[in-house]
Amino acid sequence: MKIDILTLFPEMFGAIKESILGKALDKGLFELNLINIRDFSLEKHKKVDDYIFGGGDGMLMTPQPLYDAIMSVKTDNSYVVYMSPKGTVLTQSKVKSMALNYDHLIIVCGHYEGIDQRVIDLCIDEQISIGDYVLTGGELPAMVLVDTIARFIPNVLHSETSTSDESFEDGLLEYPQYTRPREFMGLSVPDVLLNGNHKEIEKWKLEQKVIETKKYRPDLIDKEN
Repeated sequence: MKIDILTLFPEMFGAIKESILGKALDKGLFELNLINIRDFSLEKHKKVDDYIFGGGDGMLMTPQPLYDAIMSVKTDNSYVVYMSPKGTVLTQSKVKSMALNYDHLIIVCGHYEGIDQRVIDLCIDEQISIGDYVLTGGELPAMVLVDTIARFIPNVLHSETSTSDESFEDGLLEYPQYTRPREFMGLSVPDVLLNGNHKEIEKWKLEQKVIETKKYRPDLIDKEN
């Protein structure tokens, strides 16, 4: 997969080049390009914002630099996403669908009070939100989207089954997990995980997934019903 991120602050994306994603990029498992929207401004001082018609606090990103930045990388196979609090809330199923169905993803990071509506009308295929709150820009949401999608790219994770047993994959949260030592601060690992009976272990995992979901995200249970 090829991912182009359009932003005013490309230096913010250094974190993506660390840990698992950094190793995946080094191996060429997916391609990530950072494109500075300001480079496309035709204004003498590379200005990319202006006041809002009709009034309102703050400034708005002007259409020309962003439109030209998008068109510089857009092809017939591109899917253009704008990270916006007005968008559809990101879910695991949405992430999986995007990872499996698109070869080229363009992610637009807004700033200030957002972007000119005409760019949305002309270029944006989908608006996506990472939650019902507002951030100062689209860079952090873009990093979240890249991280979640990259995990479904073959060979990025050490095990191909790593994504199939996680929270939300079956509408439930993940079961509790333990490692050594068997006892810590008076708390012990459940005996069922130590007896080697795989049938009993799988039964325990399912029971715990239901318990965890009812405890922390009862809305997911209600959604299934």
